[in-house]
Amino acid sequence: MTDEFAAGAARPVPPSPRPRRAVLLSLFAGFAVFAYGLDQLTKFWVTSTMVEGERIPVFPPLLHWYFIRNSGAAFSIGENVTWVFSIIMAAVAVAILFQVRKLGSMWWSLSLGLLLGGALGNLTDRLFRQPSFGMGHVVDFIQLPNFAIFNIADSAVVSAVAIICILTLRGIALDGTRQTAEAREKSGDA
Repeated sequence: MTDEFAAGAARPVPPSPRPRRAVLLSLFAGFAVFAYGLDQLTKFWVTSTMVEGERIPVFPPLLHWYFIRNSGAAFSIGENVTWVFSIIMAAVAVAILFQVRKLGSMWWSLSLGLLLGGALGNLTDRLFRQPSFGMGHVVDFIQLPNFAIFNIADSAVVSAVAIICILTLRGIALDGTRQTAEAREKSGDA
């Protein structure tokens, strides 16, 4: 009997799935809060220390702070339909929250957290900045040569999309399972 007890004690106990889920949700929430918080803090800093249109060299000629207010999307596209972007960002945020229950991968947790934080960062501007609720202009201030002027929320969204593209190309699903090349080919043939 003691030998059976000793043999049973030596066997590893499989980890509970709950802590793993808790870690993934914490990672998701942490990156969402980080992206949102950093975005809002930097926008507060810019609006309280700079005048709109002001340009400050940081690492010339590669990086400047250039304070503008953007009523459109990337590259100022859609300046006359600002309210549409508010609706889209709200829908994206809700869709992300519905997908969180399926999380099974640290990389998906990271990317969806960044995506949510970035979407909420720019949505906050759209809802609460001038000229009016739902049509506010987004504060942009990071300028690189020959590129659009952007902010931290934009960077978080672009980083998230890049990670999601890599995960998708590698066949890693939201739940963390990995689809083999053969399975991808079969699903493409069907």
